[in-house]
Amino acid sequence: MTDIPQQQLPADALRRLRETEEPGGGRLFTSDLTVNEFLLVEEAGFTPLGLVMGSSIYQIGLQTRRWSQSTELEKLTQAMYTARELAMTRMEEEADVLCADGIVGVRLDVNYYEWGRSTAEFIAVGTAVKSKDGASWRNGEGKPFTSDLSGQDFWTLLQAGFAPLGLVLGTCVYHVAHRTLLSTMASTGRATELPNFTQALYDARERAMARMEEEAERLQAHGIVGVQLVEKSHMWGSHTIEFLAIGTGVRSLRDDHVIPPPVPVITMDR
Repeated sequence: MTDIPQQQLPADALRRLRETEEPGGGRLFTSDLTVNEFLLVEEAGFTPLGLVMGSSIYQIGLQTRRWSQSTELEKLTQAMYTARELAMTRMEEEADVLCADGIVGVRLDVNYYEWGRSTAEFIAVGTAVKSKDGASWRNGEGKPFTSDLSGQDFWTLLQAGFAPLGLVLGTCVYHVAHRTLLSTMASTGRATELPNFTQALYDARERAMARMEEEAERLQAHGIVGVQLVEKSHMWGSHTIEFLAIGTGVRSLRDDHVIPPPVPVITMDR
């Protein structure tokens, strides 16, 4: 969509990160991985370095719409995309301070405060990791890879011969037209498809999916795993919905792909 300008990290963030940038040196690392995820990331050959985050408080703005017309609200689409990219970019900048190869377990959240209906905070959080063998796992853009896969799925992905390249997303804010009085009355009490609603939602989801695939192509990914389709109305009301498609773009490491056996589950007898 648009290039995201880099901004200087806060002094407190730099101080926190520099205190954890030398793993194994007796310094404290932080991570939002569960214990099982932490162990599997280690088993996959990566050392967790620290929790990294990025934030952007963004005024989303308003856009006029026609009550009876289904259409994408392009200004709102761009705002939602840019705000997430700002947060993601700042998270990647924190990972750069740690000299990380990638970020696993990424979460993207949106929070609303009392400052106004059109203002939201976009947050990206994950655990920065570094390869134990010293090889670079950064993507073709020279950035740390990002992934929203769990520690278990990250381990399985590597065992199967694939590597993550980056978290890819596509978004579409779409206004779904209201039904006219005549059409509402005509279908009252009947079991029937509402083709205008069907087509509007179908179109919006397809636009989000296509944009996610375009991001993956720019990373030269061979595929996208863990795709999620998220629908939220945010503060716009029931007839304006954001469709977010998000997943992890991956590349092949070798040709002899095999599915590893399930990770054994250790139980304790009482």
